[in-house]
Amino acid sequence: MSDDEPDHDLLDFLRQHFQKASVAPAIPETQVLEGAEYVYDNAIDVALDSQSTRAAAAMIYEQMQKKGYSTKTWASHELHPQAKDASTVDFIFTLDLLNFSFWSDREDPEERFAIEYKGKSYTGYKSLVAALQRALDEEIPITSSDFWQNEEECTEEVLKHVFRSKTDEEIPLFQERVKCLREAGQVLYEKYQCSFTNCIKAANYSAAALVNLLAADFPCFNDVARYENRKSVRFLKRAQICVADIWAAFDGESYGEFDDIDKLTIFADYRVPQILNTLGCLWYSPLLQSTINAKKVIESGHPWEIQLRGCSIWCVELIRKEILRKHPDSKINAILIDFFLYDTMKEREAAGQEEIPHHRTRSIWY
Repeated sequence: MSDDEPDHDLLDFLRQHFQKASVAPAIPETQVLEGAEYVYDNAIDVALDSQSTRAAAAMIYEQMQKKGYSTKTWASHELHPQAKDASTVDFIFTLDLLNFSFWSDREDPEERFAIEYKGKSYTGYKSLVAALQRALDEEIPITSSDFWQNEEECTEEVLKHVFRSKTDEEIPLFQERVKCLREAGQVLYEKYQCSFTNCIKAANYSAAALVNLLAADFPCFNDVARYENRKSVRFLKRAQICVADIWAAFDGESYGEFDDIDKLTIFADYRVPQILNTLGCLWYSPLLQSTINAKKVIESGHPWEIQLRGCSIWCVELIRKEILRKHPDSKINAILIDFFLYDTMKEREAAGQEEIPHHRTRSIWY
């Protein structure tokens, strides 16, 4: 063969190689962590303290071991469903469709939106869980997508009854919650035979793929923002927590068997920045600090809000890596760290030990 003649064997090999590469399935990635790192690298008003972050990692690991934090912690919450079947999947999907914005401007806790259920009063996230359980007890099929679409049965009056408060403050963003239910019901009807379990199957039991499916097919889960020169910073808080809740509820089995669950980050909301600031991991510029202290509203999409959420995700990623560096056999991931941080902050709040308020942003994203 002369130098001018092509090597046909080599060409066939390369052709086959690139054909295989072109049809090989892409490995799903949520890109949430990538966006968080970009926000951290370009943040002006939020900074990370590396020494405090390492100290927090040691404390978090120790406390999680002491309290036995695992997927089973989810089911230990008094209001969470215990069944390991499709009814729990439906409950979780409904829950995370509506899992946003419970904070109140009212100073007196007794005047804030609250759900009374079985002789107890619940606020915040637990008020939503209680409202759903109360509705099911009253034989209102609140976790059925068929019900959400039936505007003759699922009227605004019925939904106001479902979310009726023991106080005169109504649930925030009621109309937005109604829209989320209607929209999701329509998507499930058109694409997934009215069952969220079919979304799990369509994602081939990949946590990252299911997060991406939620963001792509359900507009109310597409939690994305613009920051600096990056047009799309993905937070996907409720999409991620929906997948994480299913994983935890089913203890990583059955509907919750996601081999790539560790690709999920924390769920950037109000409480995680609050506890990270309390631990000294996050520092705020004076103007941002004073705004939060004064409980002034920060608009959704404001650079401050993007920095608070993005830096929180990146900070917990550093905490996770530090824990795994020192304890390489640990099963701890960002989800379990998030559960721990959220519960810890709620405990501090209940004990009157809040050192700084959480930031105030009213949106459907968290």
